[in-house]
Amino acid sequence: MSDAPEGLAPRAVLLTQVAHPEALAAACAVGKVAADAFGSPVGALAVLHETAGDAPDAAAAAVSQVLADAMVLLLVQRDGRIAASRWSRGQAGDVLSPALVLDGAPPEVEAFLLGRSGPEGLGEATTSVGVSRWKAVRLLASAARARRKG
Repeated sequence: MSDAPEGLAPRAVLLTQVAHPEALAAACAVGKVAADAFGSPVGALAVLHETAGDAPDAAAAAVSQVLADAMVLLLVQRDGRIAASRWSRGQAGDVLSPALVLDGAPPEVEAFLLGRSGPEGLGEATTSVGVSRWKAVRLLASAARARRKG
C-alpha cells in the first residue's frame, strides 16, 4: 500500500476489541503510552503520539500487556508503506497483511494512515496524556465490571 502523499510523516494506530475509547486510553495511561483513543464499530483504536524508531512496537507491547486478555493489532505507516502485526500479552505475534487488516477496519483508519485525513476524521478523542495511574486503574476496573455484567 503506497497511495500516500510525498513526505508523509510516520503514523501508527493500535486496533483493539476494547468497547470504549476511555478504557483504551486508560490502558495506554497504565502502560505509559501517549495516545489518543477513538471509538469505532469494531472496537476502540489508539493513535500513537510517538512513531519514531521502535516506539510503536514498545507501545503495542505495553498496551497488550495491560490488556492481557485482548489481542492488539499494530498498524504503522512509514514512507507510504503500511506494516501490520499482532500483539498479545506484551509479545509480538504474526506479521499480518496490511490489506487484510485494513479490510476489516473502518475506512477512516486507512485514510488517517495514508494522510488523507487527520485524527479528527476518526471522531472524538480521549487522550491518555495526563491521566493519573490511579484514575486509569479505576477506569479499567469499571470497564471490566461492565463487561462482566453485559
